[in-house]
Amino acid sequence: MRFLLDTEQRAFAASLDAMLTSANTPSAIRAWAEGDHTPGRALWSRLADAGVFALAVPEAYDGVGPLPVELALAFVELGRHGVPGPLVETVAAAALLSGLDESGPAKRLLPTLASGESVATLALTDSCVLDADAATVLLAVNGASLRLVSGHGPVRPSVDRARRLARPEPGGELLATGPQVTRAAAHALCWARLATAAQALGAGLALLDRTVAYVKQRTQFGVSIGSFQAVKHQLADARIALEFARPLLFGAALSMTPADVAAAKVTACEAAYATARTALQLHGAIGYTAEYDLSLWLTKARALRTAWGTPAECRADVLSGLSGLSGLSGLSGDGPRS
Repeated sequence: MRFLLDTEQRAFAASLDAMLTSANTPSAIRAWAEGDHTPGRALWSRLADAGVFALAVPEAYDGVGPLPVELALAFVELGRHGVPGPLVETVAAAALLSGLDESGPAKRLLPTLASGESVATLALTDSCVLDADAATVLLAVNGASLRLVSGHGPVRPSVDRARRLARPEPGGELLATGPQVTRAAAHALCWARLATAAQALGAGLALLDRTVAYVKQRTQFGVSIGSFQAVKHQLADARIALEFARPLLFGAALSMTPADVAAAKVTACEAAYATARTALQLHGAIGYTAEYDLSLWLTKARALRTAWGTPAECRADVLSGLSGLSGLSGLSGDGPRS
């Protein structure tokens, strides 16, 4: 089978790229890391106006979805530009609410998520939540119960300073309970992994583009280091890894099976992480500095690698799918980790 994006899909991705290129996202990332959400929320509103969050929300609740291929396209651009905030978590929350048998919580919360009026974060089982201090909707799944949580514990930094982690407070309003919550949580995890894979692929592409530009400018022995064979080989390896991840991502978006999504997630995140290591090595000491914009994507690639499933957990889910076993390895511990 030959899969190609159509004209509308490519135009949608190009429009997001153009919008975010003009938005100075590095300053928004740094402000978000310091707890100033104003520039990030302005970006959030623009993304909502472009229909990004509506892609995960069914039409019955004022969305245009579910459209996983278009969502993957959008999140590649969000990762490429490093947009901060609980983007994946809002998509996962929309998938969770859409998967409930009861329509009450969905009718109440999904329209505001689609419009960008609300920002959601989500904990599946006993895990941290991302950007609880910025979220207006904080959902927590505990066993077979889904609750709307009213508060959170102290915020602590991640390896990526723009990813701020906290523990949800116990209790809260009970929204749903029973086997439907377990099914909906597994559905939400699948969407979260797809969006994380796309975000990681975008971050890896940004790291590669920045590194290619840098090695053309940096000189040694009177020539650019990009002309050295060893440098070319490293960059070629990074490009191949990222390009191999791309068809897995869009194939998973088409099938939306847990095994396919897990394969896309581990492949894209490992490719982005390997690209980050190459980018750091080729930039040298400047790559370590927090003032240099490259660091914003280096730390994001590292954090996304274990978010919503470690490489080991995702590989276990791929093997389970190949052996015909059902289920996901673990809703236990899945969520923002680092």
